[in-house]
Amino acid sequence: MQHREKITGIVLAGGKSTRMGTDKAFVLWNNKPFIQYSIDALSTMVDEIIIVSDYAKFDRFGYKRVEDCMSEAGPLSGMYSGLKESKTELNFVLSCDIPLITSDVLEELLSAHHRDLDAVVCRANDTVMPLVALYDKCCYKTCESLLQSGERRMMRLMDVLPNVSYLHLNDAQSISVKNINSPMDLNEINDAS
Repeated sequence: MQHREKITGIVLAGGKSTRMGTDKAFVLWNNKPFIQYSIDALSTMVDEIIIVSDYAKFDRFGYKRVEDCMSEAGPLSGMYSGLKESKTELNFVLSCDIPLITSDVLEELLSAHHRDLDAVVCRANDTVMPLVALYDKCCYKTCESLLQSGERRMMRLMDVLPNVSYLHLNDAQSISVKNINSPMDLNEINDAS
């Protein structure tokens, strides 16, 4: 792919995975851990990948790992930590629990981006997907302000960023960004494949 400019890929892997009962990032689908699908989708699109997690077990993937700046603060803190560490203006942010993800969606996010935007965020049906998105590095300052005020909700970030565009996904694309949060979700994609 021809880079318009350098881009960093940030994979958030700090969740508790309570509904899955085990760390979602390492759940196997087609003999690959979930997180590998996010990494693979990013690898053709970015110059560097950062995994945000407090756990050294993620070092086996061979990418830079940064710890959450604030523990128990959810994905908003993870995003803040990744964006702060990034050395590029543009940053894809993906969760680690979207094993159907492909580079096609990321290509569309990049195509929809222009310089005046803080973020381009996927919208699947009526659901906003702030963890399948392209963010400007400067968004880390907004994340930091929210965290310092006690805010933990990712959707609040969507409310306060001044310039957010939404990429409306078709049905096939919506399936590709589906979060697999539970054994039932995993059974559904196993049945469909």
